[in-house]
Amino acid sequence: MSRDQLVTDWVAERFPNQSVQITPASADASFRRYFRLTWPDGSTRILMDAPPEKEDCKPFIHVAGLLAKADLAAPRILDKDFDKGFLVLTDLGRIGYLDALNADLSMADLLIRPVLDVLIKWQLSTTAATLPPYDGTLLRRELDLFPEWFVGRHLGIELADEDRIMLDRTFKFLINSALGQPKVFVHRDFMPRNLMVVESAERLTPGIIDFQDAVMGPITYDVVSLFRDAFISWDEEQEIDWVVRYWEKARAAGLPVREDFGAFWREYELMGLQRHLKVLGIFCRLKYRDGKDKYSVDLPRFMNYAKKTASRYLQLKPLLNLLDRLDGQTDQIGYRYK
Repeated sequence: MSRDQLVTDWVAERFPNQSVQITPASADASFRRYFRLTWPDGSTRILMDAPPEKEDCKPFIHVAGLLAKADLAAPRILDKDFDKGFLVLTDLGRIGYLDALNADLSMADLLIRPVLDVLIKWQLSTTAATLPPYDGTLLRRELDLFPEWFVGRHLGIELADEDRIMLDRTFKFLINSALGQPKVFVHRDFMPRNLMVVESAERLTPGIIDFQDAVMGPITYDVVSLFRDAFISWDEEQEIDWVVRYWEKARAAGLPVREDFGAFWREYELMGLQRHLKVLGIFCRLKYRDGKDKYSVDLPRFMNYAKKTASRYLQLKPLLNLLDRLDGQTDQIGYRYK
């Protein structure tokens, strides 16, 4: 039986004689899919389709509970079927942050400022031994995606020994910076694509989705994920303004950010570089292993992020030299970011 037929049959069995309409809501980079279930009275729920042989629903349920405990807007679990890989969730609406920003960038500041409060509230809810650690092993495994999938598979380049030694040294530098930061709850993909515009009578409340990979990790990770995004870029003046606002709010709330903004910014940039090298690898893995090539259009955006950061720090100049050489290759195959 096809997965689509299984969805149809499961909904009919779970909600007998209710004339539930099933329409696609979204899909993500994993094997999960989302459908909107609509009843004749207009009420809606979201069905998560997570094939059990490929996805585990339990982390999603666990983090949803943490978000609920923190009183944040996120899907609540209404029903579950682990054997078939289905969750029924509350519906946060149809307007995502990325769509809202792309529709009217003049609204960016109005939309982003409430997100800072949501992020701080999420970080303040941190409790020990609740989420897996974002440790050195995981950080390194992510970084290794860059030479394997971006350099090797996408560009078809075999790195020289001196380049591999340089990358190993650079990766250790980035990992040490990440591990030296204060630890909080980390969404791990906290960006406009995973935020929803949830409006109430009083205010706009950003909703949080796609949180199943949350970990306990560096305090700058979600901040840099938000402002150096996969699908939308900001000029540096605007980025710094928002990061300063976050830092000021975080300090006032008692979060363990660095007292000096310059020190915080350095950790923010180095954390971002770890993420950007990882994503260059992940997007190529999605293309070549999983047949999802739509993400490769944003490879140049991440190369641009990585080169900009590498140009600012003496320890990263050897990496910058390699990125410049690789960027010449990406230019030849049409991926340079304009």
